[in-house]
Amino acid sequence: MASISDIDGLDEATARAELARLAKILQQANAAYHTKDDPEISDAEYDSLKRRNAALEARFPHLKRADSPSDQVGAPVAEGFSKVSHAVAMLSLSNAFDEADITDFDGRVRKYLGLAQDRALAYTAEPKIDGLSLSLRYEGGALVQAATRGDGAVGENVTANARTITDIPGQIDEAPDILEVRGEVYMSHPDFEALNTRQSQNGAKTFANPRNAAAGSLRQLDSSITRSRPLRFFAYAWGELSEPLADTQMAAIDRLRALGFATNPLTKLCNGPGEMVDHYRLIEEQRATLEYDIDGVVYKVNALDLQDRLGFRSTTPRWAIAHKFPAELAWTRLEAIDIQVGRTGALSPVARLSPVTVGGVVVSNATLHNEDYIAGRDSKGQPIRDGKDIRVGDWVQVYRAGDVIPKVADVDLSKRSSDAQPFVFPDHCPECDSDAIREPGDAVRRCIGGLICPAQAVEKLKHFVSRAAFDIEGLGAKQVEQFYTDGWIREPADIFSLSARFGSGLQQLRNKEGWGEKSASNLFDAIDEKRSISLSRLLFSLGIRHVGEAASNMIAMHYGSWERFDEAMQSASDQAGPAWDDLIGIDGVGESMATSLTQAFAQPAERASIERLVAELSIQSVARPDTTGSPVAGKTVVFTGTLEKMTRAEAKARAERLGAKVSGSVSAKTDLVIAGPGAGSKAKKAADLGVELIDEDAWLALIESP
Repeated sequence: MASISDIDGLDEATARAELARLAKILQQANAAYHTKDDPEISDAEYDSLKRRNAALEARFPHLKRADSPSDQVGAPVAEGFSKVSHAVAMLSLSNAFDEADITDFDGRVRKYLGLAQDRALAYTAEPKIDGLSLSLRYEGGALVQAATRGDGAVGENVTANARTITDIPGQIDEAPDILEVRGEVYMSHPDFEALNTRQSQNGAKTFANPRNAAAGSLRQLDSSITRSRPLRFFAYAWGELSEPLADTQMAAIDRLRALGFATNPLTKLCNGPGEMVDHYRLIEEQRATLEYDIDGVVYKVNALDLQDRLGFRSTTPRWAIAHKFPAELAWTRLEAIDIQVGRTGALSPVARLSPVTVGGVVVSNATLHNEDYIAGRDSKGQPIRDGKDIRVGDWVQVYRAGDVIPKVADVDLSKRSSDAQPFVFPDHCPECDSDAIREPGDAVRRCIGGLICPAQAVEKLKHFVSRAAFDIEGLGAKQVEQFYTDGWIREPADIFSLSARFGSGLQQLRNKEGWGEKSASNLFDAIDEKRSISLSRLLFSLGIRHVGEAASNMIAMHYGSWERFDEAMQSASDQAGPAWDDLIGIDGVGESMATSLTQAFAQPAERASIERLVAELSIQSVARPDTTGSPVAGKTVVFTGTLEKMTRAEAKARAERLGAKVSGSVSAKTDLVIAGPGAGSKAKKAADLGVELIDEDAWLALIESP
């Protein structure tokens, strides 16, 4: 399990590299779990990596990445399904792992709400089902739509499949006009075993565990296959409603049960952390006897009005938390260590393992992070925490996981062969033989071959056509590799000149294996459709280091148009002056990201490549959110001192909803300072700078005025 005990000892460069590594691993894990139904790492390892990421961000808040795993939910929808936009986002839950975490959770809730410790505060506690999240929309009592979580904002339309599940009513009486029921699709252990027996007898693929079986069965393009699979559904939440179900979480669950939905009988009302943990232990004791998989217990604030006050972070509600169960472990032999080269040139070691089954899941590969982790020592020869001195032939301990890439947790030195040799990490790229260098303070060794390195060039092109980037129908990873090998494309702009380069392009393409006249024509049509692209997607597609999807959205929103952005990058190229200050002043953009951006546009070869691409495109400017009527839209505000009518967190969230930017410091750019009792240096600085200074009552009167 990824340790967080060494966080305090890390320097900024090492922390930055570790955050980049974690972002990549967790992004891959999300796609494997949510989109492919084929997990790459165990739940415990995923949780551990998320905790390490969060601890690093807390220790180095200015290094938080725009594509931080802390801000991600689920993964994009798979091909073949139509998309459904959730009226209310389907968010994930933050995690707890011990009793202290639950006490801290209760403390955070009370602090946010301003509740004393002796004030009664009830929570519900229910088993966390290990299945696939599903949203069911009813209108006038009739089921009209079913959708998976997807990335939290957009899911897959699986309505036809959901109608085949007996636990899901097609029509309900006495329901609100609009009722969106949320819950978990799962498969019981007996049904799972019977399904795998049938699959084996028919010569079909068997499933690794009930969760994979349930997810794979629900996400079938042929609903008759789903109908043949024994799926079940537990309801536990809701999304859009035309009227409230009840005043409390527990009463709302009772209402869902009365409407005909199956709800979990182990759900209980608890008064405080002590009772919550007691119920967790009771459920944990019963875990092996339940006929379905669970991986923890979920606690929720019972009063719905308090849930509304608590609201949400970017990806999780403040009023709920998942108390996870401990992980399972297994030992196996390390057969080999392979080096893979990513699109940024990073050399990543992967352990090839003798396959081992743990909890019904086969593990054959594992991440080894970097060369220090394998050697057990840093670049200066000093022992590192969690370093293992891992050698080929060792017996290693791994966490329960999916088919690939869990983590090596330990090494059994007592079983090491006397002729086992330390692994020598390559100093040349295995793909192009260019030097692979390691910058001071960086834990990762990188190939400097750039576009001459096949691994980087192909991976950059794959990233360019990925779903969150240009998402060109018919041009995926396989086709990119084919066209690159054939010399048809070497950079993004080549994609848009394919047709012109080959005349119609049809004849040469349709003569290739796997292509026909229709598929070739469809591809060129799809490419032409993507000549019009949003600014945020374009920025993300460029694959600039540190600039992820979330950062691309923020940057696009800030500059509004490609022309303004391009001009700003040129003006900020010397990393000084107003344009640079404006860039690093964007919330979430630190110096590392700003440096990557300006360097990308300052390098002649890379800039020329970008300019060739832009010449092929029509780049859509950003539509600004409507904050008409807001008296603070576009203003920078600062809260200082003690607020008496609401907590600081509530005040900040409300100001941001009204279009204001909340800053932690006062400067000449500050428009308004709200000062409560005890305001000190910030109030004085505001006065010195001539910034408007008001009290909390005046602030409330301002934002609540008609």
